[in-house]
Amino acid sequence: MIEEPPRPDPDALLAAAQKARRGKLKVFLGMSPGVGKTYEMLRAARRRKAEGGDVLIGVVETHGRRETEALLRGMEVLPRKPVEHRDRTLLEFDIDAALARKPALLLVDEYAHSNAPGSRHPKRWQDVAELLAAGIDVWTTLNVQHLESLVDVVLRITGVRQRETVPDSALSRADDIEVVDITPDELRRRLTEGKVYVPETARLAADNFFKVENLTALRELALRRAAQTVDDQLVAAMREKGVEGPWAAGERILVLVGDDAMAPALVRTGRRLSDMMMDSPWTVAHVEQPARRSDPGKVFEALKLAEQLGGTTVALTGEDLVGAVLDYARRNNVTQIVIGKSRDNRLKEITGRSLAAALLRRSRGAAIHIVTERAQEGPVHERKRLDLTTGWTGYLTGAAFVGAATLAAWGLDEVTARIDLSMIFLAAVLGAGVLYGLRPALAAATVAFLIYNFLFLEPRYSLAIGSPTDVLTLIVFWAVALATGGLAGRVRDQARAAQKRAAAVSTLLAASRTLSGAADKTVAARALSEQIAAAASGSALVLLPQGEEIIPVAGAPDLEPLDTAAMAAARWAWEKGEPAGAGTGTLPQTPWTFHPLEGVRARSGVAGVRAAGLQDGSRDRRLVTALLEQGAVALERAELAADAVEAETLRRADRFRSALLNSISHDLRTPLSTVLGASTTLIDYGKSMKAAVRDDLLVSIREEAERLSRYVGDLLDMTRLEGGALSVRAEPLDLRDVLNAGAERVKRRLGGRMLSRDYPDKLTLVQADAGLLEQAVVNILENAIAYSPEDAAIELAVYEDRGNVVLSIEDEGKGIPTEELERVFEKFRRMDEPTDRRKGAGLGLAIAKGFVEAMNGRIAAASPIHNGCGTRVLISLPKALETPHHLL
Repeated sequence: MIEEPPRPDPDALLAAAQKARRGKLKVFLGMSPGVGKTYEMLRAARRRKAEGGDVLIGVVETHGRRETEALLRGMEVLPRKPVEHRDRTLLEFDIDAALARKPALLLVDEYAHSNAPGSRHPKRWQDVAELLAAGIDVWTTLNVQHLESLVDVVLRITGVRQRETVPDSALSRADDIEVVDITPDELRRRLTEGKVYVPETARLAADNFFKVENLTALRELALRRAAQTVDDQLVAAMREKGVEGPWAAGERILVLVGDDAMAPALVRTGRRLSDMMMDSPWTVAHVEQPARRSDPGKVFEALKLAEQLGGTTVALTGEDLVGAVLDYARRNNVTQIVIGKSRDNRLKEITGRSLAAALLRRSRGAAIHIVTERAQEGPVHERKRLDLTTGWTGYLTGAAFVGAATLAAWGLDEVTARIDLSMIFLAAVLGAGVLYGLRPALAAATVAFLIYNFLFLEPRYSLAIGSPTDVLTLIVFWAVALATGGLAGRVRDQARAAQKRAAAVSTLLAASRTLSGAADKTVAARALSEQIAAAASGSALVLLPQGEEIIPVAGAPDLEPLDTAAMAAARWAWEKGEPAGAGTGTLPQTPWTFHPLEGVRARSGVAGVRAAGLQDGSRDRRLVTALLEQGAVALERAELAADAVEAETLRRADRFRSALLNSISHDLRTPLSTVLGASTTLIDYGKSMKAAVRDDLLVSIREEAERLSRYVGDLLDMTRLEGGALSVRAEPLDLRDVLNAGAERVKRRLGGRMLSRDYPDKLTLVQADAGLLEQAVVNILENAIAYSPEDAAIELAVYEDRGNVVLSIEDEGKGIPTEELERVFEKFRRMDEPTDRRKGAGLGLAIAKGFVEAMNGRIAAASPIHNGCGTRVLISLPKALETPHHLL
């Protein structure tokens, strides 16, 4: 058989394509502060700049070290962004300025830094991810103790828990890692010389964190983590290029387990082998063969033990066990394969058909470890006996097929002597295999062989064979019957296995769609409980945290009350993060099994399953486990979405508050100052003033008071809109009356402007709130007055179509730039901002839009409308009933 040439892994090619579109990340990794990460990064950056590269210093923390500060001279440094927090001004990295500048290379120090509250991202590594997505190359620094997976390890070593952490995936996406390494003694000398901390802090650090034994352990962690990342990059590169392993640049261990009693011993052997090979990564694999039935419970226990011991697990599928194992080993650069040696029969060993012999014959480059010790007394591999009690239908049907074939052959034998009767029996064997699988087919083949020999071969009615040619015919018949029946049964078993896998994939896809569409946690919990109940053919419920307790929120087929024992098991799963209830070591007397729902960031809830027929390791169990993982992520996503909505609401409220305070600080102070000044002047000098001057001061007081009243009214209206407290009292209205009322309110502010009206004789009434609509008209008119010349014309018009009555307000001002039309209805939006604040607070059109939309209407602006200037604002309100076309 000609082997296919190795092909690149499609997933690896896709990952490489995605990686090519983003910037490159280089991490300068060290064992602790003071090893010189920032110093080395700046030295490399200066060399890059000397070579003509475009280098920008985004943020660098020098910590007062003169040598580091000297390297910043002559480099372009991005100004930091001030962020107010708790009456303090913090200077943070300005990601927007960096994206706008878009250098070829950007230096961002301290990868694990936590940004100030109110920043776009809570963590600096998230800033770096956005920069990389924008195509900017980034260099950064990181201490190994800040890796999330090493927090507990570092705590045991140093006694210090790290508060600022980086997920391991953020380091794994690095394109290059440079380990900045010095000896512990050299670092302590630098500490003593004051090159790391000030003297007093340095003495405390040397006696605590910077002990020689601590630094040695952290140094080993840094070197191991860098080596692991490089090994992962090697595997990714091999997959991308289609290169088959193993390349023994680093050790990778694969342990092959089955459903026999040796599985636990093999798992422990893999763990010990990993320890001897400097904690090399190890994986436990089980190969599912469609034609072979296995005990899923034993396999599940072995895989569970592997995960408890720190290994990873994988389930492979393939008829060719050896081929599936070696293919996985080549694609994942496995260098060590561990298998068990069971008591194979002597024929398999002689013919080389045992697993060990086949692996030794076909493997290339990987070391094969054969474990022969027995895990238990007695036979290592229990032979599976044929269980006839559970498969009688298949065997009886096969016998019936053979009986029917016998009758047919008997009848044909009486009619003619020139026919090959064996073909009839082969058809019966083939039918048994197609319908009921391998074992009924083999049984039917044996029965057919005996009947054919007994009834149709000479001497008849005897199992003796009279002719040598009949011996060959009989042997060929039996071989062909066994082969065709076996192949038919195998194809049937494979088809059924494929159908089950397809059904599982379809179930997961449907669950993913349902869960991803959940609007909140309750909906997601309900969808998850329904999916689990269907997959387990039992009952399911989901419990979510509420305060310090967890309560059932959804169940399928019904939300059942839980007894005391079940609630205790659910609380255990929530608090400990471990399964509890039936089938576990904690409160197994309850019929429910509770699983913690572990999201990406934290635990999001608990799911309970009650299904008597759900066996450990079975396909249904694996499907339920996959659904639990999907559900945990969906619940967390729903929670994050709710948090995002709340954060956006708070952000908008904060922005509105800031803009409001900014407006009040000037727009309210100015008229108050005018009123105060004019009134003070009248009080102090009123009697000596001329009447015209006194009247002018009184008019200014009235105008500024009216202006102040408008500001306060606008602010109150906007507060009602923002707070959802707006109440609409709709009644039949004639829009001509509303326009006239609005025009009357602004008549004194028209000055020399001419206000014209264009109304039809008859107009359909609309359902609207007279007060809100009049205020919207007044706001639009005041805006037209503010931005129109003194001698300009303002036109009010009303017309209608079949479904709407449209109100039009048109001015002859300088107009609105086209790019601003979409934003003209935003809050605090001024066209001349900030040169002429006397024209208003920028709330009038925003309030008008809110009022109109509250009445189910629409508002829009068009500009310019004639000779490059002018603005037309249209308000469209729906009719209760459409007007027939012939009546318009």
